[in-house]
Amino acid sequence: MRSIPILASLAASALASALPPKVTDTDSTQLPLVIWHGLGDDFEREGLKEVVELAESTNPGTYVHLIRLAEDGNGDRQATFLGNVTEQIAYVCDQLAADPILRTAPAINALGFSQGGQFLRGYIERCNAPPVHNLVTFGSQHNGISEFQSCSLGDWLCSGAEALLRSGRWTNFAQSRVVPAQYFRDPTDMEQYLEYSNFLADINNEREFKNEDYRKNLMSLNRFAMFMFEEDTTVVPKESSFFAEVNGTTGEVTPLHERPIYKEDWLGLRVLDEEGKLDFRTTPGQHMRLTEKVLKKTFEEYFAPLKGEQSTSSPGLVVQRAH
Repeated sequence: MRSIPILASLAASALASALPPKVTDTDSTQLPLVIWHGLGDDFEREGLKEVVELAESTNPGTYVHLIRLAEDGNGDRQATFLGNVTEQIAYVCDQLAADPILRTAPAINALGFSQGGQFLRGYIERCNAPPVHNLVTFGSQHNGISEFQSCSLGDWLCSGAEALLRSGRWTNFAQSRVVPAQYFRDPTDMEQYLEYSNFLADINNEREFKNEDYRKNLMSLNRFAMFMFEEDTTVVPKESSFFAEVNGTTGEVTPLHERPIYKEDWLGLRVLDEEGKLDFRTTPGQHMRLTEKVLKKTFEEYFAPLKGEQSTSSPGLVVQRAH
């Protein structure tokens, strides 16, 4: 089975041709799908065009909206490295609320690739209008990164962001302008992280004040599935995909269930887990090397049409399982 490289995106023409959510038979409703791509990606490339086509063919009638932060691919890619994540999420909240199809749908499904996964979670926690039914993330850094990824030779945008991250990760400039710095989290440097982190410390409810709206909004999910790539060397630590904590010296992994964020339920993850709505999945290979088979199975399980009472019930209260 060939791999689909996810450092690529949907061409703008595919957005115009996507179909609105509709009743696919007399007793089912197909929800729209929103996709947020990862670092170094842009909406004009080909890889995610294949993903969108697969989503549409797997669940006919799916309207797919690819999030973009600029009007052209170059600007969209630049925004994955340089920008204020808090402002970007606010922009996306407005973007989705303005879409005539998304805003009138009973709910939407959401798919996040790499950093797009924790950003979609930020969307859910901070606005969630239109509301998300099922959230799926692949290789996302839910508990942050303790190292920045290596850049390709000649990728000056990536190299510049990496240099800023290494030289002054807690400066106001880095925390308001360098995207990966805003989800950097070193367990040995928690004091500065909690004081200066622009995005992750807030969205993970790690500070003394706990935002109850974040917890309430995340608990409204019907399913939250997190995929970790088994051979991931791009995301350090890879276990961040599961909200796990990793000791950088010993390599000891503290799983989510043993951490205060779960035990004290800062985000509602324990409630989701106890209700059978939190899924931990692994997939073979390196970061964002996805096969058509894995994606198709994901679309079938998490983004299939809502059946019967599911199509009329509150999305956050319905449990949708694969058949």
